[in-house]
Amino acid sequence: MGNETRLWLIRHAPVDGPRGVIHAPDAPADLRDNATFAALKARLPVNALSICSPARRTRETAARLGLDAIEDAGFREQDFGAWTGRRHSELEAELGAAYHDFWLMPARNRPPGGESFVDQVARASEGLARLPAGDAVLVVHSGTIRAILAIALDLAPENALRFVIDPLSLTRIDRLSNGWRVVGVNGR
Repeated sequence: MGNETRLWLIRHAPVDGPRGVIHAPDAPADLRDNATFAALKARLPVNALSICSPARRTRETAARLGLDAIEDAGFREQDFGAWTGRRHSELEAELGAAYHDFWLMPARNRPPGGESFVDQVARASEGLARLPAGDAVLVVHSGTIRAILAIALDLAPENALRFVIDPLSLTRIDRLSNGWRVVGVNGR
């Protein structure tokens, strides 16, 4: 038990902004759901290491949960490069077949100037390697949680993208000395 790391993975609150946009890291969180925040906070371990991505929405969510989170870029969302800040509908209209082709292999394709989900999995793996034993609460993104699930379950990145990770949901995973244990995914 001494080498076990208990991960409490929280997806940030919904973005307080328009839907259908690939939001930039400075997009704010909608922090109005008091009941969900209270219920989530009650489930978290006391005095755990707290980490968030550098994105504003994860920092705001962590603060709203009363966490003094350390920023770690290893757990940031996938970088969509030139597509960041754009609406999916605009990209589809502008790029046509090229936009559709990207989504045929979204785990391995890179948007212009961005990174693939495979790249994100590698970054998350490096971030996980830095975590000590004990409880660690990570306030991160849906893509980050999917990346960690890919690592824990030894999934092909394409398969990890099948997980639904809702805003303010809790995913619990334990890193054991001899492998991984998935306790729950997308809990509300």
